Formats: sequence, C-alpha cells, structure tokens
Amino acid sequence: MSSTRVLVLNSGSSSVKYQLLDMRDSSRLAAGLVERIGEETSRLEHTPLHTGGESREWTGTIADHDAALKAVSAELAKDGLGLDSPELAAIGHRVVHGGRRFTEPTVIDDAVLAEIERLIPVAPLHNPANLTGIRTAMALRPDLPQVAVFDTAFHTTMPESAARYAIDVETADAHRIRRYGFHGTSHAYVSRATAKLLGKAPEEVNVIVLHLGNGASASAVRGGRCVDTSMGLTPLEGLVMGTRSGDMDPAVIFHLMRVGGMSADEIDSLLNKKSGLIGLCGDNDMREIRRRVDEGDERAQLAFDIYIHRLKKYIGAYYAVLGKVDAVAFTAGVGENAAPVREAAVAGLEELGLAVDAELNAVRGSEPRLISPEYARVAVAVVPTDEELEIATQTYALVNGSSNLT
Repeated sequence: MSSTRVLVLNSGSSSVKYQLLDMRDSSRLAAGLVERIGEETSRLEHTPLHTGGESREWTGTIADHDAALKAVSAELAKDGLGLDSPELAAIGHRVVHGGRRFTEPTVIDDAVLAEIERLIPVAPLHNPANLTGIRTAMALRPDLPQVAVFDTAFHTTMPESAARYAIDVETADAHRIRRYGFHGTSHAYVSRATAKLLGKAPEEVNVIVLHLGNGASASAVRGGRCVDTSMGLTPLEGLVMGTRSGDMDPAVIFHLMRVGGMSADEIDSLLNKKSGLIGLCGDNDMREIRRRVDEGDERAQLAFDIYIHRLKKYIGAYYAVLGKVDAVAFTAGVGENAAPVREAAVAGLEELGLAVDAELNAVRGSEPRLISPEYARVAVAVVPTDEELEIATQTYALVNGSSNLT
C-alpha cells in the first residue's frame, strides 16, 4: 500500500499539537494536544476523527517532548494509526522562523537543524521548541522524511522595498534585522482558498488577507505572492493584538528606559504580554470585549475602536500597495467569528468598492463564503484557515516530488 499519510506536529515549549491526515483526500484521521509537558499534571487529549469516535483524555506526568510523542504514538496505535505504520509518508513540522534562507518547505537534515538553531536569537520563544519536537520525531522515526514548513517562507517574496527597515544597512545586515513576517502558512492557504472561492487561479487575483486571532497580521498578496505583510522582525509589529501592542514609535522604548526606569526585559514583557487589547481594557477575548461594548463599557469601546482603526489603516495601505484588489479575506478566530469586527473594518470604505451585507455577515459557517453584496467591486470573504492542512499539503508535495498545491 502506498504511503499517503502525513503527521503534522506543532511543538511549543510545553505543548505538542498534532494532526494525522490522509493526503488522498486531505481527510483528517486523528487530532490531539499534549499540554503542560514537564509538569505534574500533564494532559493529553486525542480524537480519532476517522471513526467519528469520542475524544480520549489522559492526565498524569509527561516529562519531556520525547515522552509526549511516545504518548501520542501510543494513542494513534490504539486506532491502528501508529507512527510505525508503513502508510505514514512523512512528518511535517511547523517552524516559526526560517530567516531568508528557507523560502519553501525543506527536508530536515543536520544543516537545516543548525540553521534553525542559528535563528534562535530572532525567535527565542518558538524555534527552540520547534527544534525539540523535530529532534524527538527524528529519533522516533529516523527512516522517515521530516519536513520543516516555515511561518516566514510565504513572505520571502516581499521586495526589498517592503522587507527593509530604514536603518543603517551594515548594522541591519550584521544582525539580520529586516521584516520577515509570520502566519505565513495561514496567509498562503487563505489567499489560495480565496482565489478558489472567486473561481479563479491564485495568479489571477490580488488579495488582502487579515489573519485575526490573539496574534494578528495582514498581508498583501499579488498573484499568489506576498508583497507586504504587517509583522516584522518579530510578531510584535503591525496590528493591535490580544496582548501585543503592534505598531508604535520606537522612541517609546527609550522613554520607558530613561524616564520609567524599566529594563529591556520589562519592556519586552510589557509590549508582548501586557499591551494590545488586554492592556487597553483588561480583556483579550473579542467576545468578552463585544459583550462589554454592548453594555456601554467605555474602556472596551475604546479598545475596540483602536483595534478597528489600526485594521482599517492596513486595509487602506495594502489597497495602495496592490493598486487593484479583488478580495479582502478575514480568517482565524476573530476574523472568522466576530461579525462586528468585519462590519466595522469595512465601514466607510465604500469608495474603495468595499461593503458588507449585514445578513450574509451574520451567518456562521465552517466553509469559505462571501459576505459582500453582489454590487460590491471588491469581494469580502470569510475563509476559515487551515494551517495543518497547508503544512501537510506542502510536506506531501515535497516528499512526492510534486509542486501542486490545491
């Protein structure tokens, strides 16, 4: 029997998310999560999707990522889907930062591991955890192709005019300072899915993709290639996010050091963990913020207004970058589920050909759909993202020598 299954692993510092897919029809066979790795009360939740079975939950101590993947393998084996199956074609790993070198999915070897490790200074929270998951999986199945799919890869097509910061070139090059962008697997998937929704090839459309979750980013995609994106050297730049500030005057940092007496670590924590929506109103859940807005809460209203103001600025900016826009696509947790955010982001942009139909916008669903009226010159879409499928698709295409992504 030919090998058609791909296991997708997303390894965090204390967690492993996973999905097993059959690439003959892109169906999901199993999915799960191991969390609180290294703690006394670790938890594993596993769902056998191919049988429609109920989720199984296990709590106990999972000492490290090696033990976590062995536990995942044991759960998969209970369903006849173990890691030793000859039907497993490859393991695809999400890697957050690939720098400038990795522009596409890559089969992992010692040189690739060394480069991912070299990039740790620009991704200190993510790349070490990604490396741990990769090394553990390689030890469990050294005979199997292991593929790295990089969050930054989709954005490597940005021209230098978009990727460069306006600082001394020698200093920037010496320290690898440039705009890399993130959420690339989501932007790649959603831009292609939007083109498909419009009945066109990706090369025929220009799309503004708005990935709005607790982390949020925007991208301008011309003919299937990213030409600009809102996140930069790190995922801190750009839109207002759940706990991150997004764009701000860099001199704020100097001011906080000199006048506020804050250390670099304290400012890092402030901007990444205590800013954004949670810093503005104490909540980073858009559902709770909207509930408070509906009750007349002024802090929640201000937080929502700032969030929308920044979002609308990026829509306008990327409209200008692209020149012609065929669609604006909302995705991720907030983008897919928060109708008031979509309505407010597009409100007042009728002169740009953008509008939202209130009834269509209110509909909830798991399939890509248009929420703009028929007369609108620019389509507005809700396109559920599927980063795991994107990683599996890229992984399977690479190990099978195919470049077809559908």
